[in-house]
Amino acid sequence: MNGPSQPPKPPVALKTSGRALWSALVGQVDFDAHELRLLHEACRASDRCDTLDRALSEQGAVLPNGRPNLLLKESREQAITLARLITAMRLPDDLSEPAGRRAQRRGARGVYRLRAVE
Repeated sequence: MNGPSQPPKPPVALKTSGRALWSALVGQVDFDAHELRLLHEACRASDRCDTLDRALSEQGAVLPNGRPNLLLKESREQAITLARLITAMRLPDDLSEPAGRRAQRRGARGVYRLRAVE
């Protein structure tokens, strides 16, 4: 009979933000193999967001020619990618809940229009 398995270690290529995300979730949630792949991609996206933010703070949001820095668009795209990956993992709403309980299925596409409030 096998004892409890150790949580997988973070992939070596992850940087600070990605490792922090990995460490925060791996010990709290039971991931299937495909969900670990999603987590890995989410960690990579988190690292890319940090890299883009650093570059934007160095270069500025507006270039010397008066045009917006193209890194703004890529930063936004990576933030959207990160949010979608996290949504696709169906993390529990409260990580203090019992391990097997997952959030309800949520769409990963986002909001297309506002609905009227009654």
